[in-house]
Amino acid sequence: MNRIDELFQQKKNNILSIYFTAGFPDLHSTVPILELLAQNGADMVEIGIPFSDPLADGKTIQKSSQKALENGMSIAMLFEQLQNIRSKVQIPIVLMGYLNPVIQFGIEKFCQSCAQIGIDGLILPDLPLQVYQSEYQCIFEKYRLHKIFLITPQTSPQRIRTIDRLSRGFVYLVSQATTTGTKTGISEEQERYFAKIQAMNLNNPLLVGFGISDNESFQKACKYANGAIVGSAFIKHIEQNTDLEKSVPTFMKKLLNIGFETKSQK
Repeated sequence: MNRIDELFQQKKNNILSIYFTAGFPDLHSTVPILELLAQNGADMVEIGIPFSDPLADGKTIQKSSQKALENGMSIAMLFEQLQNIRSKVQIPIVLMGYLNPVIQFGIEKFCQSCAQIGIDGLILPDLPLQVYQSEYQCIFEKYRLHKIFLITPQTSPQRIRTIDRLSRGFVYLVSQATTTGTKTGISEEQERYFAKIQAMNLNNPLLVGFGISDNESFQKACKYANGAIVGSAFIKHIEQNTDLEKSVPTFMKKLLNIGFETKSQK
């Protein structure tokens, strides 16, 4: 069984997924960060493949992607770094990237490499739904990789139903009509949007992303979904606190409110 499915079977609520960019802050930071997240309470990890034009990402992740590319990170390098990761990390791992580099690498070669090292799911925000159905779905399924789709406040109910039918693992509920890291916290309007999606009773679990930055916003998101994804806030933290052995546990403890008072991020 796919590790993502196992996770949602074992844990129904308050699932925490952390996003970080491969090769940031240093080229060889990827595996240490992944191990530290797994050791300090992350239920799942989403590793971003750096790209020069990350359309869905805000300034924080764009900056980390640029730095990672300058460090020498590539898809081939990432697969090399993760070659033995399943001897160290058992939580689900999702790769997030953009279609152009994956096509250049080769779609089937990419999926095969993911399967060989134990990747559980893929997020490709710029892969059109129809193109996935007509050209790539069979390849993803061949290698037992879950394709995770995003829905936004602008996604129509009919399209949401289609996405729910095609998605595997979970549906990524984008909290706002903007890029990552642009806003933090959860507004009343967003809560109404989450409640609307929750009322649709989708077949797949839901994880909320974009704007989840602290324990308060994480807990609010978890009222309406199975969990949430934290990205930009974590990247900012490790950029400012480069001693990963200290900074990653500190961030996780604060996010999960272990030994800290919850404060709204302003």
